[in-house]
Amino acid sequence: MDRVTMRLASKLSLFSAAHPWSHNEAYAPWILRHARAMHRQGGERALDVGCGTGRLLQRLADVMPHVVGVEPDEPTAARARAGLVGVDNATVIEASFDPAAFDPESFDLVTFVAVLHHLPLGPTLEAMRTLIRPGGRLIIVGLAREVPADLPLSVASVILNPVIGLIRHPRRAREVPDSMTAPTSEPNETFAEVAAIARAALPGVRMRRGLFWRYTAVWSKR
Repeated sequence: MDRVTMRLASKLSLFSAAHPWSHNEAYAPWILRHARAMHRQGGERALDVGCGTGRLLQRLADVMPHVVGVEPDEPTAARARAGLVGVDNATVIEASFDPAAFDPESFDLVTFVAVLHHLPLGPTLEAMRTLIRPGGRLIIVGLAREVPADLPLSVASVILNPVIGLIRHPRRAREVPDSMTAPTSEPNETFAEVAAIARAALPGVRMRRGLFWRYTAVWSKR
């Protein structure tokens, strides 16, 4: 990387830090389309694993009759609950995700947004075969360790990131938005590694690389 490119990348990074936004929110409309499709097919129960501060949970509660969020971090779970005051069809469980804590075939929709890399990948995905009802759907927005194959989308994301940040938050931020306060960690597996494990655990799963350092996966239980 030459000096001009390095300076440009540094300036973009500083600008993005002044106008922060959650990259997960870019995928919320896509997730909600799946939720509405499931509801039209008679789906009633949704589970958001690692629900964070509850932004997606609130929106899922507008679509599905019964919504459960699981969040292990105490302050983050408290923020999620605060955002659900007056919402009668959504609850937050403060605990690490344990599929065995739920009855088999309990949910029509299960979502993992930027959380799967915190969990044991293979066993978690295999558990979905039991947890989701026939006809139900698993939706994943995940993070993977970057490799050269990810470079084109990463470059596009670096360029688009400050533009969207400026549109969403025209004024310089004085503090990090609540939606970005949940604990984070770096992923270990590459997209190819995640895809191989997912396809073995969930035959027929559809996976794609995406913008903003994310990938998506969809699996429907037959």
